[in-house]
Amino acid sequence: MTAVADALSPPSRTLLFLEARALQEFGAFMLLRPWLSAAPRGDGHPVLVLPGLLASDLSTRPLRSFLNAQGYAAHGWKQGPNLGLRAGIEEGMLERLEELYERYGHRRISLVGWSLGGIYARQLAKRVPDKVRSVISLGSPFAGNPKATNAWRVYELASGQSVEDRDDHIAGPLAEPPPVPTTSVFSRTDGICAWQTCINEEGEQVENIEVYGSHCGLGHHPAAVYAVADRLAQPEGQWKTFDRSGWKGLVFPDWRRG
Repeated sequence: MTAVADALSPPSRTLLFLEARALQEFGAFMLLRPWLSAAPRGDGHPVLVLPGLLASDLSTRPLRSFLNAQGYAAHGWKQGPNLGLRAGIEEGMLERLEELYERYGHRRISLVGWSLGGIYARQLAKRVPDKVRSVISLGSPFAGNPKATNAWRVYELASGQSVEDRDDHIAGPLAEPPPVPTTSVFSRTDGICAWQTCINEEGEQVENIEVYGSHCGLGHHPAAVYAVADRLAQPEGQWKTFDRSGWKGLVFPDWRRG
């Protein structure tokens, strides 16, 4: 998988064009919100949600609103638009995590990151694993060729840094999962990132969950939102991989298929 990911190119123009599906996915999220409330409920632990490139906390508000209604204490990152790892961003995220850790009586925090935000989440968990309960990334390209995305030029323009230098930031190689339960939610029809770059090497606490959808809609895609709620509801210290049995097998395909 690593060799394949290293040789990948960005998704096709057709898939990039199909990112317009994100609007329909948001409509589906709003329509299915009552059904989604049947997802596993939370235990009140804090959740820090990190936005994708060029996005702010406004983009994650629907997801955070849903998670709060499900019994979590979901919060935005409060760093403004995500313009990459500019000076002070790493420190700002660590301070935000520490603030929530203290506010909630030293309860460990789950990190949910969309696209670039998911890369941040994985790396933060490596820095302070004793304060992180779990990590969930949504369409985050942490493996293989850093230019296998249609957004790499935008990242370099926004951050002033080269995508080739990404492993030098925060906590080393991005493909290495943090030492906490880690889930990657991805789509094979992602029009921004080559889906193979979003795949974990699965292990006892590391998994991948595939959904049918766009990249720009993953933060409010009904299936992705359900998966996030299901993963966050895992009891601390009793984490198990995602169960695709029953109806879920129709919504969440087996990502290992050919």
